[in-house]
Amino acid sequence: MKDRSKIEQPVAVEFKRFNDEFAASLRSETNRLQSAIDQILNASGKHVRPLLVLLTAKACGQVTDNTINSAVLLELLHTATLIHDDVIDETKQRRGVPSLNAIFDNRISVLVGDYVLSTALIRSIQTGNLQIIGIVSNLGRDLSEGEIKQLETAEESIIDESCYMQVIRKKTAMLLSACAEIGSISAGASGEMVGKCREFGEYLGYCFQIKDDIFDDIREGKVTLPLLHALQTGRREEAEHCLHIINEKDFTTENIDLLIDFAKANGGIEYAEQRMQVYHDKAVEVLMTLPESEAREGLLLLADYIVERRK
Repeated sequence: MKDRSKIEQPVAVEFKRFNDEFAASLRSETNRLQSAIDQILNASGKHVRPLLVLLTAKACGQVTDNTINSAVLLELLHTATLIHDDVIDETKQRRGVPSLNAIFDNRISVLVGDYVLSTALIRSIQTGNLQIIGIVSNLGRDLSEGEIKQLETAEESIIDESCYMQVIRKKTAMLLSACAEIGSISAGASGEMVGKCREFGEYLGYCFQIKDDIFDDIREGKVTLPLLHALQTGRREEAEHCLHIINEKDFTTENIDLLIDFAKANGGIEYAEQRMQVYHDKAVEVLMTLPESEAREGLLLLADYIVERRK
């Protein structure tokens, strides 16, 4: 497992500034809203996305005020989508901590998500860069389409790997792609370098989501890559039984355990790890075309961290 401090080291000062500005951007005089914001800040994750923005900017030149602004707005956008996703999925915990909708209710959670999203839009305008604003606007659409596509595939029990890849491209790969692209733009990188960073981020996004799906396997009726592979390669009788569970949406604890065991027994985890490694190697190949620097080394470590993490 890669040491997180080594990943952050090239942008340690800038990362602290991001954390300070992210917290400062979420302030309200409304008591209930501020209470919800405090919960968000206490439950914040590892901030992989803003770290990607900062490292990419430094690998392409230098971290600017626009880089910090961009890191904050992208993390705000990501946070807003998580809040709304928890409402949609009726999730009661995230990273072992009660979700916002579990503490308050769906009404408050949706409004808080809207508030965070609006704050992100204000930040995007503050960059004064139409290219960045355009990327963020398109990203908002991609994230929504990805979530709707995932709901569609779950409701219609679509068992198709290409459809799965379309979902994770919209939901995750495009977000990390935007982080790397905007990071490079904020540093004044050339068009060629911006394109490489965009590509690097997209490959990294595929790695990130496949790794999450290896952890989560089958939850809330979402059929992920390990199970998709097992359904294609497992014994016909067992596969048909699993398909029956999926089609009937009979996701009892016992049946979820059965689906997970089926995926593991038929090489689903190994297959997903192989696919993830392919994207990791593609990301590294693109990254090595950037100039050698401490920041590039940090990005290499970040890519390794994403595929090696334990959650």
